[in-house]
Amino acid sequence: MAGVETKLVYFSWVRERVGKSEEKIVLPQDVTTVMDLLLWLKQRDDGFAAALEFPEIIRVALDQEHVEHTAEIGAPREIAIFPPMTGG
Repeated sequence: MAGVETKLVYFSWVRERVGKSEEKIVLPQDVTTVMDLLLWLKQRDDGFAAALEFPEIIRVALDQEHVEHTAEIGAPREIAIFPPMTGG
């Protein structure tokens, strides 16, 4: 994955807290799982720290397919990051 630019898309209050709806980034070589990604993003700045304060509740989709936090990232074209589902 290292060296490959990936599009990150942020939704709902995650987007509001990070201050952007999407961006293109090159992930560090040691970011290989979804949880690695969330923990890495959390360290970027205060907005990401606020949005990802509890990374275990954040939902992630790789190329529009929801995955577990233990999933390997691989080389998706898009990674979407969502707050938890709410409602009844």
